[in-house]
Amino acid sequence: MERLAQIIPFIPLAGFLLIGLSAGTLSKKASAWIASGAILLAFFFTVPLFFHIQQTQLAIEVKLFDWIKTGPFDAGVAFLVDELSVLFMLVITGIGFLIHLFSVGYMKDDPGFRRYLSFLNFFIFFMLLLVMGNNLLVTFIGWEGVGLCSFMLIGFWYKEHANNEAAKKAFVMNRIGDLGFLIGIFIIYQYFGTLDFTKFLNVDAITASGISAGMITVLTISLFIGATGKSAQIPLFTWLPDAMAGPTPVSALIHAATMVTAGIYLVARTNILFSMSPDTLQVVIWIGIATSLIASVIGIYQNDIKKVLAYSTVSQLGLMFVALGLGAYTAAVFHVITHAVFKALLFLGSGSVIHAMSGEQDIRKMGGLSKVLPVTHITFLIGTLAIAGIPPLAGFFSKDEILAAAFEGKIVVWVLAVAVSLMTAFYMFRLYFLTFKGKFRGSESQAAHLHESPLNMSVPLIILAGLSIVAGWIGFPHALGKELGIDHGLAHFLQPVLGGHESHLSLSTELGMMGLITGLVILVIWICYNRFVKNAYVPASDENTAESGFSGWAGKKFYVDELYDKIFLRPFNRIGLLFDQFIEHKLIDGIVRGIGQSVSWSGGKIRFIQTGNVGFYLLVFVLALVLMLILISL
Repeated sequence: MERLAQIIPFIPLAGFLLIGLSAGTLSKKASAWIASGAILLAFFFTVPLFFHIQQTQLAIEVKLFDWIKTGPFDAGVAFLVDELSVLFMLVITGIGFLIHLFSVGYMKDDPGFRRYLSFLNFFIFFMLLLVMGNNLLVTFIGWEGVGLCSFMLIGFWYKEHANNEAAKKAFVMNRIGDLGFLIGIFIIYQYFGTLDFTKFLNVDAITASGISAGMITVLTISLFIGATGKSAQIPLFTWLPDAMAGPTPVSALIHAATMVTAGIYLVARTNILFSMSPDTLQVVIWIGIATSLIASVIGIYQNDIKKVLAYSTVSQLGLMFVALGLGAYTAAVFHVITHAVFKALLFLGSGSVIHAMSGEQDIRKMGGLSKVLPVTHITFLIGTLAIAGIPPLAGFFSKDEILAAAFEGKIVVWVLAVAVSLMTAFYMFRLYFLTFKGKFRGSESQAAHLHESPLNMSVPLIILAGLSIVAGWIGFPHALGKELGIDHGLAHFLQPVLGGHESHLSLSTELGMMGLITGLVILVIWICYNRFVKNAYVPASDENTAESGFSGWAGKKFYVDELYDKIFLRPFNRIGLLFDQFIEHKLIDGIVRGIGQSVSWSGGKIRFIQTGNVGFYLLVFVLALVLMLILISL
């Protein structure tokens, strides 16, 4: 098993190198086989690791080599495969393979096809490093690596200026969060003398370190800042919607199923530290719920099919952080898994729609697609029902667990989380009805081009739809499970890493809450149906008739980007220009030019000493000798 753990991350790295260094000599078909096969092989190798850990409940530690060893500091390239990391490995490689398969059909006509596949493999390599790292240094390398790959994939179509700006925005905002992560790493080494998870993530090590409660708060806040960057939480959330500039499968892989969950993984991995800081947990709760609410409101008024899904991702990540803040770490990881499945399905489904619509992304110009895209329609509907929380689909179980934790912990948070769930159902069914129901509102050329996606794009949709139906059963509701004798398999599996957070709600309370929320969600769906199907309402597509008031503000994303531009970008740009003009050109360049000019001037003066007169040279020699004797005698 140790051998499998050693080679799994390097399989996608090998795929990246083979395709990337082929200089275009590989055919598209060969590149597709290598890229997809590498991820599938990594998945097949991860499956026996999962069953081994499930049966033995023993983590696998593998050290490849010493990396940095100086004085007391010792950091090697080592992997830790335990209950938490192996689950993330299954999600990364399993869903990653389906997205690779979809990409083969979606990107086959793109001139950068091979470059695209190599970047996807490179991303999977770094994501595996992130979750498999046995110490914070290896995790940080993976953390930075996925940020780099995200930059390359968001700006994949780099000839369009807007895509480059989106890539730079994602890169810079992630670097802001990464600074917090780095500070957390420094604090951990300062107090624990190690960065190995197995050495400092236990009560004895924390007690022996002498770290104060206040410093634990500083440490966990620093780690949380890092998490807000990767997982797009307030105030570092605006990069993710703009990241939709990349190819749609990239959105499914990086910004729905894997990279954005890195922040959740970091908090879950260091849960023992967060549990020792109630103040930090309060910050996590309120940042999470605020992000969720704002993203949900904005999502209601978006008309770009990918932007709706992007804000949905931000909102769902906020709910995961709410669960983390409540100490329900298993519920957060549970929602990571189910969300990865149905959100990957929704993003790939949107890709299938965009593919059929000849690149069109505006849902106001769609409609009636259920007749011509039957597979996409059915699978997209399953994903929509799952994210809305309709039983017995995956989203119902994981959302129920988060809401149950909120109900027990903070009733205000529960009310707000329910509001988020209802808004999720509204904007997702608004998206579904405007896209697939009613009459077609596109152009005649688009209508002539409409067709179902090829098999290599449809099969991933069908598989993900099936997973969206059954994935939730790994975490059966606690009270109902006790009554029926069904174990919460995920909580039992993750208990060694995340501890236990069993709900203490009574069966009647749990069933009542499920019924209430499900009933409200169905009511919201009915309202959506009446508005967008029965009454055939379509938002105005003419900029001159754009909505005003609150809806106008929400449609413009509450002008957060404009606010950041005014508060941060413009002042920093002015400071940069000031430094460029005065510090760089006048001061630094002036000093450099002055040194050159002084050397030239002094050389021009000193050269007159070279007269060619031997008598003059003898005189200078004697005077210098006399001067030296005088100095020595002193």
